[in-house]
Amino acid sequence: MVEQMIASHNFLVQVFVVFLIGGLLIPVMTAKNPLGFRKASFIYTMIFQAIATMIAFTGLVSMVTGELGFTLSTIIMIVIWAALMYIEIKKYKLIKVAKIQDLDTHKLLKGAFIKISAAQILLVVVMVVLKVMEVKGAISLS
Repeated sequence: MVEQMIASHNFLVQVFVVFLIGGLLIPVMTAKNPLGFRKASFIYTMIFQAIATMIAFTGLVSMVTGELGFTLSTIIMIVIWAALMYIEIKKYKLIKVAKIQDLDTHKLLKGAFIKISAAQILLVVVMVVLKVMEVKGAISLS
C-alpha cells in the first residue's frame, strides 16, 4: 500500500509540473483581454491549490502509513509546499486588486505571472531532483 501511495504522490507531482508549465500560457492566451486574464488566473490558482493539496495529502499518508519518519527531506518538501502556496496566494491577490484594465498594469502583471510561475517550477524541479538523488543514493537527506 505504501508503494501505491508513493506512486500516487509521484504521479501528482508530475501532473503538477505539467500544470505549472501549461500555466505559462495563460498570459499569452489572454494577451488582449485583461478581465479574461484575471478570471484565468483565478481558475489557475484554484486548480494549483487543489493539486498541491492532493500532493501534500498523499505525501502525508505515505509518511504516516509507511512509517517513513520525519526526515530533512520531508521538512524540505513541507517548506517548499508552504512557499508555493504562499507565493500563489499572493500572486492571485495582486492580480485581483490591481487595476487590470490599465494597459501598463496588465503588461506588468503578465510579466510577473510568468516570472513567478518560472520560480515555482524551479522550486518543484529542485525538490524532485533532490528526491531522485536521495533515492539513488547520491545524497543523504535523512
